[in-house]
Amino acid sequence: MRHVIALDVGGTGMKAALVGADGELLHRARRATGRERGPDVVVEHILGFAAELRAYGEEHYGEPASAAGVAVPGIVDAERGIAAYSANLGWRDIPLRDLLAARLGGVPVALGHDVRTGGLAEGRIGAGKGADRFLFVPLGTGIAGAIGIDGRVEAGAHGFAGEIGHIVVRPGGTPCPCGQTGCLERYASAAAVTEAWAAVSGAPGADAADCAKAVTSGDPRAEKVWQEAVDALADGLVTALTLLDPRTIIIGGGLAEAGETLFTPLREAVQGRITFQKLPTIVPAALGDTAGCLGAGLLAWDLLTSTDRTEVTP
Repeated sequence: MRHVIALDVGGTGMKAALVGADGELLHRARRATGRERGPDVVVEHILGFAAELRAYGEEHYGEPASAAGVAVPGIVDAERGIAAYSANLGWRDIPLRDLLAARLGGVPVALGHDVRTGGLAEGRIGAGKGADRFLFVPLGTGIAGAIGIDGRVEAGAHGFAGEIGHIVVRPGGTPCPCGQTGCLERYASAAAVTEAWAAVSGAPGADAADCAKAVTSGDPRAEKVWQEAVDALADGLVTALTLLDPRTIIIGGGLAEAGETLFTPLREAVQGRITFQKLPTIVPAALGDTAGCLGAGLLAWDLLTSTDRTEVTP
């Protein structure tokens, strides 16, 4: 059975799958990155994991993978196949595409940014399916974004497109590691809500999910923390929709797991801020933690599709 390898590399762990032509996840597996042992070990773990998946595919599906796709965090030069920088993984300028291709016997390999790759999956087969323009915004430790246009995701001239988390929504506000102050992710990420709720509640172990639960129970302290995050997020989204005019905004990540506790006030806040702009549909992500693998699989199948077309061109 024809299939591809899909790898989704995170800060501490890797998710992987063998993906069939119809998008079916034929086999799934997880491994640690080994980042505590340094960037060289991380790279070797990725290569070794990919080789294991290739062997599994040969044994169970009668042939090796036809291609591979890998999604990684940080700054990615997808065109040259280079993982340029990741603070969490400690690497710089890793020619990951070429290293993987060599380890996998020369099959074509696609390299993508983790959020844009997840956005690709959400746009094509998830919550944004059928939308010609969408914006995917996962709310996790930080906030990033993926700009979807007609079934593809825009990387930008230098690979930074979609960094909505660094829109300044509170000028002169909380310092951000990026060097600015008042960035969106310092107010509306899951990490920011966790920090604010832990301070207000006096419970150092409390997190954003606990804050959401307290909101549903009517705790006024939680309601204040939550509304401040929603207001900041709405400010950032309105800036983004003014520039990009998406038809659909897809919200994912840990904060989106709060469901309508987040989406009802967020939709109201965005609607209350727009003037001439068109109100987009604001929906929760549909693919959960499989988005990265599915997106990496799509990148791999796209390589094969373009190759097939080239081969039949007169």
